[in-house]
Amino acid sequence: MKMVMLRASSALVLALASITGGSAALAQAGRAAATAGGTAAPYRINPGDELEVYVWGEDRLRRVVKVLPDGSFSYPLVGRVEAAGKLPSELEQVITRGLASQFREQVPQVTVSITAPSGFSFSVMGKVRTPGTFAPGKYVNVLEAIGLAGGPSEFAQTNDVVIMRKQGSGLSPIRVRLTDALRGNPSQRDLAGLPVLQAGDTVVVP
Repeated sequence: MKMVMLRASSALVLALASITGGSAALAQAGRAAATAGGTAAPYRINPGDELEVYVWGEDRLRRVVKVLPDGSFSYPLVGRVEAAGKLPSELEQVITRGLASQFREQVPQVTVSITAPSGFSFSVMGKVRTPGTFAPGKYVNVLEAIGLAGGPSEFAQTNDVVIMRKQGSGLSPIRVRLTDALRGNPSQRDLAGLPVLQAGDTVVVP
């Protein structure tokens, strides 16, 4: 719980820095809070991400691939690789197993790098200073997302923010109250309950 609160506090400070014009002291405090909060959840691969796959000593197997909308990509000698939702280290293991029959001895080290994490993107709309679509390359919560959009505008109804999330063929609304957090007086419940955005989410600030 303490770690969750520290992460949320980091988001709060950064968002407030954006809203208030971003003084150097406040930005520095945001960086300190982020450091105190520990390491964020590791980034998992999304459709639309660009990956580089490299097998040490085997330049013929070096590929830059884009994850298809179905979450997969094709790789020589391995075939179709399911990538969506996996960590790069997990993909390395999958490709190593797929190449095992092609080498008499141990498969050389396989390295998978995310060169363009553009698959994780979301939109922020409504009464914010810079609405648009964002691909930060890391997971953010709803407060950080609004901070990326420049913060709420003057007449925004921050106690009625809605995250529109894709569920199958429809959309599921998630309502969030942010007024107390944006005023610098959040409760523990406010901080602990900040939703982390998923790819394809749309944050609406009325």
